[in-house]
Amino acid sequence: MDKIDNLDKKILEIISCNARIPFKDVAAECGVSRAAIHQRVQHLIDMGVIVGSGYHVDPVSLGYNTCTYVGINLEKGSMYKNVVLELRKIPEIVECHFTTGPYTMIVKLFARDNAHLMELLNNCLQEIPGVMTTETLISLNQSIKKEVPIGLQHDEIRPISLDEE
Repeated sequence: MDKIDNLDKKILEIISCNARIPFKDVAAECGVSRAAIHQRVQHLIDMGVIVGSGYHVDPVSLGYNTCTYVGINLEKGSMYKNVVLELRKIPEIVECHFTTGPYTMIVKLFARDNAHLMELLNNCLQEIPGVMTTETLISLNQSIKKEVPIGLQHDEIRPISLDEE
């Protein structure tokens, strides 16, 4: 992978906070031309540093009021690929991770309410061949959501007080 220089890091910091910011504004903040920003962003996309694009939709605004993480244990770890194929068919599942620890995998899903969650668990997840057990954790509140730090060295990281937010 090509190296990412300080200008790339600054661009990433700016656009990760606001993906809709015009390149002319990024250019002004970085002190370079709009063409330079366009080339740098395209290069970061080509390198696979920037992946995907789009808008983040608030699930609650669509009636999905319950965010849930479900730990899933499989009969055999080798069943993972087949189980993932079935999980992809459930539109409420937004993430799936193959994990270490007490679960073979963890999925994140959104349900309209507890009845909908129970339907998803009993009639969808637990019916998939190979799924032995599930454990459900309901998120009461998402306190942090952000991108990984860009360009921070370990010695630059400092704790923040709650007064700073």
